[in-house]
Amino acid sequence: EVTINYRHGLPVITLTLPTRSERCRFTVKPMVTTVGAFLQDLQREDKGIHSVEVFATDGSKVSDATLMEVLLMNDFKLAINNTAYSVSPPVKDKLSSEHATEMEDTKSLVHRLFVALHLEDHQIRKERELLQKLDCLKEELLPLEQMKARIADSVSAKTSRLLWVGLALLSTQGGALAWLTWWVYSWDIMEPVTYFITYGSAMAFYAYFVLTKQDYIYPDAKDRQFLHYLYQKSKKQHFDVERYNKLKEDLAEAEESLKRVRQPLHLRLPIQEISDKD
Repeated sequence: EVTINYRHGLPVITLTLPTRSERCRFTVKPMVTTVGAFLQDLQREDKGIHSVEVFATDGSKVSDATLMEVLLMNDFKLAINNTAYSVSPPVKDKLSSEHATEMEDTKSLVHRLFVALHLEDHQIRKERELLQKLDCLKEELLPLEQMKARIADSVSAKTSRLLWVGLALLSTQGGALAWLTWWVYSWDIMEPVTYFITYGSAMAFYAYFVLTKQDYIYPDAKDRQFLHYLYQKSKKQHFDVERYNKLKEDLAEAEESLKRVRQPLHLRLPIQEISDKD
């Protein structure tokens, strides 16, 4: 049997431990203690408890993050080593509106004090965790960065060669048209030829827009070709582009989180003055 009594305003939960076969009392602080912390206290007190859970009357499991104050508002079931105990907390006397307001103010004050006393320690632990995560990500990214740099250098050179080949072809075409116009044929014969060459170029640019949904702008076309060669060469050299991008995103997210944690206002440090450099 599990009983609950209030002493000095705090609930005292009395139950029989399965291994020790004796009654034990647990005093909880309902505004601070969570269900998970209470269950851990039970397991620490009796090492023979290998499973302990709390369920609502409808059979749903109560989260470990739920405050004991919320749990004690209604009946619940406490399952210890597959043995369920029905618990009915005593009904507390209703407080007057004035007393209730004072209690809410006290709860708010306790919460603010708790945050003020533990926020800095939490931020220091969080900063340490983020620094460790950054070191692991950078260590994992280092070989990938080196491989990507080698691939990027090779692809950049290949893209530049393609641009020079395009310039050479255009120069050859211009020279051939000039030679055919002034030395072989006349402008009357070459004019339709140049018209169809221009019309064919317009069709090619329109086909590029249809396929890529982008205008044919030289810098964008160069970047697109660079990425095409990059993915092509990465596949040949077994470079995992998706994993690399995921690590880069995780690194950027960790750096942003570390920046927020280190903000002077959050750490309650004096804000350094920014002086203009001459």
